[in-house]
Amino acid sequence: MDFLTIFIVALLPAALLWWYIWKQDKKKEPTKWLAKATGYGAIIIFPVAFVEMVISSVLFYPEGSPTTLFGTTVTAFLVAAIPEETFKLLALWLVLRRNPYFDEHFDGIVYAVCVGLGFAAIENVGYLFSNIEDWMSVAFLRSLMAVPGHYAFAILMGYYYSKYHFIDHSLKTAALIIVAPVLVHGLYDALLMTSMINAALGGICFIITVIMVCRLHVYARKKILSMIDT
Repeated sequence: MDFLTIFIVALLPAALLWWYIWKQDKKKEPTKWLAKATGYGAIIIFPVAFVEMVISSVLFYPEGSPTTLFGTTVTAFLVAAIPEETFKLLALWLVLRRNPYFDEHFDGIVYAVCVGLGFAAIENVGYLFSNIEDWMSVAFLRSLMAVPGHYAFAILMGYYYSKYHFIDHSLKTAALIIVAPVLVHGLYDALLMTSMINAALGGICFIITVIMVCRLHVYARKKILSMIDT
């Protein structure tokens, strides 16, 4: 088995989306800072994994995993969405707090996407190698769903981060920096996790999730266009 091929395939969706957002930026950010943001996103997966393991063990001891739809919804938000988006926001703040090149509205989206895709790339590597026997089908589904999902969540975070920094210093906008991506991320995971409880319901929720991801990308595209020229 060619492990290098699996590794490259795991990184490819994030790399393509990274390149896409970079192409949209008319005033390119320094490569050093983009690499820093991407690296921070990759590194945070380790503390995130630890926090998620601790929360999951506390919530579902001794079963080890949720056994009800309520449990999967709790898992989606408390175990996945909140820790992941909180650490992403921490990474984004660390990158932007003393970044002299953070001087345009679109920059918030660019750096947030770098963080989000850094995280998504390493997460994808982990998923493919932990499902080594079915890695191609896992890679296909995650390239259409999970990685673009992290990309869209990051756009929401970056949009509201820039809006708060440059335009609107209200508490509502500040809250939306974390609340918006957490809500969408949590809903995404909650829908997909229904298959753990009921296969038929899981199939319906998967279709709903596909529709949601498509609509989310249309919405994310609007956010990108609204920031490019401001």
